[in-house]
Amino acid sequence: MTDAAAEGVIARIATLRAELRDDSTFVATPTPRLSWTVETDEPGWRQASAELRSGDESVHLEADESVLVDWPFAPLTAGETREVRVRVAAASGTETDWSAPITIVAGFLDDGAWVAEPIGLADPSRPAQPALVRTSFTVDGAVRRATLYYTVLGVAEPELNGIRVDDDVLAPGWTSYRDRLVHETVDVTALVRDGENVLGATLAGGWYTEQYGFFQFADRVYGDQPSLLAQLQVEYADGRSQVVATGDGDGEGWRALGDGTVVDSGIYAGEHAELRRAVAVEGWSAPGFDASAWPEARRGASARAGYEHVPVPEARIAPPVRRIAELPVAEVLESPSGATILDFGQNLVGRLRLRVSGPAGTRLTLRHAEVLEHGELSLRPLRNAAATDELELAGDGVEVWEPRFTFHGFRYASIEGWPGAFDPADVTAVVIASDLPRTGWFDSSHELLDRLHENVVWGMRGNFLAIPTDCPQRDERFGWTGDIQVFAPTASFLADCDAFLTSWLRDLALEQRRAGGVVPLVVPAALPSLGIGDGVAAWGDAATIVPWVLYERFGDLGVLRDAYPSMRDWVDTVLAVTDAKGLWTGAMQLGDWLDPDAPPDKPGKAKVDGDLVASAYLARSLRIVADAAQLLGEPGDQSRYAALAEHTRAAFVDEYVTPAGRMMNDAPTAYALALGFDLVTDAAQRTALAARLADLVRERGYRIATGFVGTPLVADALVDAGHRATAERLLLQTECPSWLYSVTMGATTVWERWDSLLPDGSVNPGEMTSFNHYALGAVADWLHRTVAGLAPEAPGYRRLRIAPRPLAALEHARASHRTPYGAASVAWRREGDAVVVVAEVPPNSDAVVDLPGLEPVVVGSGRHEWRFTEAPDAASSRPLSLDSPTAAIIDDHEAYRTLLDTLATHDEARADAVRIDTVWSEGRTLRQALMFTPPVVLDDIERALAELD
Repeated sequence: MTDAAAEGVIARIATLRAELRDDSTFVATPTPRLSWTVETDEPGWRQASAELRSGDESVHLEADESVLVDWPFAPLTAGETREVRVRVAAASGTETDWSAPITIVAGFLDDGAWVAEPIGLADPSRPAQPALVRTSFTVDGAVRRATLYYTVLGVAEPELNGIRVDDDVLAPGWTSYRDRLVHETVDVTALVRDGENVLGATLAGGWYTEQYGFFQFADRVYGDQPSLLAQLQVEYADGRSQVVATGDGDGEGWRALGDGTVVDSGIYAGEHAELRRAVAVEGWSAPGFDASAWPEARRGASARAGYEHVPVPEARIAPPVRRIAELPVAEVLESPSGATILDFGQNLVGRLRLRVSGPAGTRLTLRHAEVLEHGELSLRPLRNAAATDELELAGDGVEVWEPRFTFHGFRYASIEGWPGAFDPADVTAVVIASDLPRTGWFDSSHELLDRLHENVVWGMRGNFLAIPTDCPQRDERFGWTGDIQVFAPTASFLADCDAFLTSWLRDLALEQRRAGGVVPLVVPAALPSLGIGDGVAAWGDAATIVPWVLYERFGDLGVLRDAYPSMRDWVDTVLAVTDAKGLWTGAMQLGDWLDPDAPPDKPGKAKVDGDLVASAYLARSLRIVADAAQLLGEPGDQSRYAALAEHTRAAFVDEYVTPAGRMMNDAPTAYALALGFDLVTDAAQRTALAARLADLVRERGYRIATGFVGTPLVADALVDAGHRATAERLLLQTECPSWLYSVTMGATTVWERWDSLLPDGSVNPGEMTSFNHYALGAVADWLHRTVAGLAPEAPGYRRLRIAPRPLAALEHARASHRTPYGAASVAWRREGDAVVVVAEVPPNSDAVVDLPGLEPVVVGSGRHEWRFTEAPDAASSRPLSLDSPTAAIIDDHEAYRTLLDTLATHDEARADAVRIDTVWSEGRTLRQALMFTPPVVLDDIERALAELD
């Protein structure tokens, strides 16, 4: 008996899963990787070996790895079912029992086995017309298993014998239709019956028939009508098999009707339903219904030019979209125009479910908006998206209705035409999203900061819907590559999004291949006319950065292997247009998009030069490709791209950095890029650059001065160089522009613009004004890693980094994350002058601990506690006067408020101008900043400053 066993140590397998999904037994590959976690009370537990069993096969692994372990058995065949279990032994000798078995089903078809063809309405009366399609077939024996494989050029809800086959929403989502379709795999054994059976589906156009484009230039890209591709495989107990597929003419054949209850539906437009139509089609997907009068279905896709080819579908690898939450009405409002407006208290993505009764033909109209302006729904930001649902009642008692094939981004909804007295309990907001398990949490003693983090969570939830979108409400909702590039680290902490983003990266690679190596601005590439030429930095770099983030956060070397050709093609495409120095210059760039100083109608007009951004990202991506090549065993590529990365890095320094440590482009984003991407390696230069960045942040009054590119980097650049107090003031600022400004204005998601809602409550006049964008919420990754102090030190959190940097204004902070190895957390709290840190390290991992004032150490799994004392804050500059530097005023929060409050008693506009226009620096006095201020006002300010303690 081992010492550990003798001491009563208990270890058990806590979780076991195949490949990347927890929500389904189906896998999309013959060799799914396996992952497991262990729960134990043994400190420093480390796996020494594992035994895996499937049926009569048993494999012993002398290895300590437990995450994404290669499939050790014979590859699965199509449709095969296996049960797998695992037990492990620790280096200490502790052993677990066998885990509970998990069922793994091969959810794919053999090559050449897909025979389904597209079908739909043969003679539609209008574009994108919803339809019902059906066929009947006969089952003549005991069924061992029945599996439905389906996909759609559009979206669908299949039914078998009158019952929905799954609870997916907007299935199968949105992919690059020219090159990739994904099919759902559903076990429908319980739904088939002896004798007559009916397979049917309700179809709508969804993303396939949507009109994409801006202003008046929107048009359909993919196709004009939705189509279903479905294949039902019936396996009989006696060994026979039967295939019922769209387009095969089996049995009654496929028929299609365009007169179902869904009259019209669009992603942007909304949905119109006519419930009186239900009578004519009652029981349409069940046996016994007479569909002989229905027209025969169209065979073949109703596709636009260039999209006629229908690729063979592949099995889904990411969780589908589902209903994930419901919210009640928080408040009923009456607008100045007399409209009934419902406030759900949270900006969300989904639709409304109504419970209503009224006369036949009663029409209800539902409109959706994210904010109110002057008490009315603010519809202007929606642009061409009507975001309107209409319902006509059947008049046969209480009717429950929810749109099926659309979604909206909204906090507020107006309801017109409600029959009788309105009861808010009859309306529910149904939240829909890709069903990704939550894995990360953060909280602190700062209420506004916690609300900001919750806003980031809601923003991700609303925009991770089939693909990672930019916004969920207006006539866009595209997979903008730049947005997810900056947000991927935050997303990877908050949710298990490895499979979700891996799936999207497959579309990126396919669209990139069609574009000759250029990564489109949006994926799927539904905006082919943008004319991006040779690509756009920070957006195109999603091809390198997103796979690298997934490797870092999930330990997923497979995603690097799959994405490597795309990563390499992207940097090669950019290298082909670099100048003689190795810099990317002269091209159209979006740069530091939505810099707060950019005019509302010119969001790309940033303080930092686009060429600087482009060259910085090129150096970063080259370094990533070199590192990926080394991991993948490509030494030739590794040496080539490492040399190119160093060449561009050195050229960047020569071009944009002075020997004294100033950026030629004296903007915060320039400094953040140079420091955050390690483009400057000289220690003295880095120190000077960070000091200048800190000065720039203070000169702006600790208000944000960065856009999409600089914002995720600026806090790290400051803290890493010892300017933690500056980063704290920037983070906790509530004046506009700042992260917390939107929170003070009632935001419940992250905005697209720093000032999407202006201080007077009006909506930003810019054409692009969304109240649900996640890009600027990328700061949450810094909250997790630095403020709370939980980060990966090795890929997949095999080694954690515990390194909190407590902010002076916080009494406590905590981050917890469900790593691939199990639950990890770091929490700190103040106890007098000391800071107490408590951490949990999951079994089979360890952690490097780096705390202020203490030597770094490495600890094993288990619970740990440390205590340290930080140096006191710098001494106060008081007494303060008109001759004090403006820097001393802004750095003393009480003095700063005293100055502005005193000015406001005389002239509020003057106080606001001083707040916005003053350069808060060591070399300018307050008296100089208040030039032309009346003497009586100056006297009051002098007196107020002198009275400070």
